[in-house]
Amino acid sequence: MTALENAWSALGGEPSLLDRVTTVVREGALDARLPVRPLARACAGACALAAAELGARRAGLAGVPRVRIDDGALAAAFSSERQLLVDGRAPVSFAPLSRFWRTADGWVRTHANYPHHRERLLGALGLPQDATADDVAALLAGRRAPEVEETVYGAGGLAVALRTPAEWAAHPQSAAVAAHPLVERAPLGHAPAALPPLSGSGSGTGPLLPAAGLRVLDLTRVLAGPVATRTLGLLGADVLRVDPPRSPELPDQHADTGFGKRTTALDLSLAGDRAVFEELLSAADVVVTGYRPGALDRFGLSPEALAERRPGLVVAQVSAWGAYGPWGGRRGFDSLVQVASGIAVLEGSPSAPGALPVQALDHGTGYLLAAAVLRALTERAERGHGAVLRLALARTAAWLTGGAGDAGGRHAEEVPHTGPGVSYEEAGAPHDAPDAWLAGTDSALGRLRYARSPVSFDGGPTDWTRPPTPWGSDTPRWL
Repeated sequence: MTALENAWSALGGEPSLLDRVTTVVREGALDARLPVRPLARACAGACALAAAELGARRAGLAGVPRVRIDDGALAAAFSSERQLLVDGRAPVSFAPLSRFWRTADGWVRTHANYPHHRERLLGALGLPQDATADDVAALLAGRRAPEVEETVYGAGGLAVALRTPAEWAAHPQSAAVAAHPLVERAPLGHAPAALPPLSGSGSGTGPLLPAAGLRVLDLTRVLAGPVATRTLGLLGADVLRVDPPRSPELPDQHADTGFGKRTTALDLSLAGDRAVFEELLSAADVVVTGYRPGALDRFGLSPEALAERRPGLVVAQVSAWGAYGPWGGRRGFDSLVQVASGIAVLEGSPSAPGALPVQALDHGTGYLLAAAVLRALTERAERGHGAVLRLALARTAAWLTGGAGDAGGRHAEEVPHTGPGVSYEEAGAPHDAPDAWLAGTDSALGRLRYARSPVSFDGGPTDWTRPPTPWGSDTPRWL
């Protein structure tokens, strides 16, 4: 089973539709020891196919439009945070204290991009808030990695000890992750009405927008969740991101993932803001959350509580470690999951750990999350129920380290061929000539250079119609 077949099956898709997918091969794109390129093709390809399927149903088309996945577009999109320029300035991907550190017994990686995570890290280590990277390095050199991991976690910070694949396989969280499917899908409540048909979209007056007229509440942060909602915005959904007012997103991160959506700030602990949120929920079709499992339940935002108030809702959740196992309540990021799961060892050298060429766990899971939402909307139209969907970066990592479902081995999808479910084309242009997959636009944030979406199907959108707006600046209402 190829990676695309595996992903499409996990989404509950009709196998015969895989014949609609063509991949443009560009040698060297997303090159890594692990099968990053097949994973990227599968996640974006499944998303595009799910979009084409939903669009065909809503527009009354005789067949599902053809999907085209280009390795060059994947390489640009899966590194979108690095392709971004704001008025010619390149973003800062990682803060000085977000890195690998040598310890007395190996390595540990910390994440301190957000100010509160930096504060908690230094506090857990007993260092002053003006401590430098040299101060941290000197301290950690004398500490054991597992002890640092638990101490920092106990203080609300983020640190993960480097593990080999075998060490991770023996960890109880790994066992918990392996016991769950790549995409968890379950019916949720009853949908009182079918999706409205598309009017005008794809009929020659504009692109086919499968999610047009649908309303998405975006309660996500960082990368995987925002990639999913950015994609739903590309496909025509009215996406409104809602953040707590005292926890702004990092500016460059917001600029990268803010395309196709609006952004507002609400404090759900305040009665007035909560009433505004409930009004938004009453007309929403989809809610996407990206906080650690259970963190939003106190606000009545568990899937079951949401469905009681909005029957037929599709609730999609993404987390780092999954909503189960001993690490189910922990915070996490792509870079830390790579360290825990053995990826950093597999991509490293005998002298130091390494990393994937892109944050493939975040981006791949993001496109899978969007695909799961689109398929759930198709099933809602067919079967009359909402859905709860759960994905985890650690589960995507297990898929990647297990070969991404590619039964033919590491290079089986690297050779152009035609076979069941997918066809391939040779391409002359190298992957490292990215201009074809980059675009520019003016925005309230400045002049932006950005990566186009790799989600592409016949008659579909080729770019976002809405650039990002300043964080929290939009009115909390539906268009």
